Amino acid sequence: MNQSILFPDIQSWDESSQSVNFPAQQSGALIECYVTKQKLTKMSGLSVECEQQAIEAFIAFRFDLEEMAEELIEDEAFNEEGYIMIQ
Repeated sequence: MNQSILFPDIQSWDESSQSVNFPAQQSGALIECYVTKQKLTKMSGLSVECEQQAIEAFIAFRFDLEEMAEELIEDEAFNEEGYIMIQ
């Protein structure tokens, strides 16, 4: 794990994108990361239908999701809005 990328223990549901938002910090810069409800469903093997289920699935797979986000940040795989999206 790259020590220059930090993930605070913060997550929230983003209704418009149907995803969980979680921040990362790299060299003091804030990077918005998102994981879609579909990805959480696929990872957990459970049906993720609501905000509470999405947050619970995110927490259960936080370590794996942070590793995925870290790789995307290192590869500079930002979307057109400048976010990291795990789909």
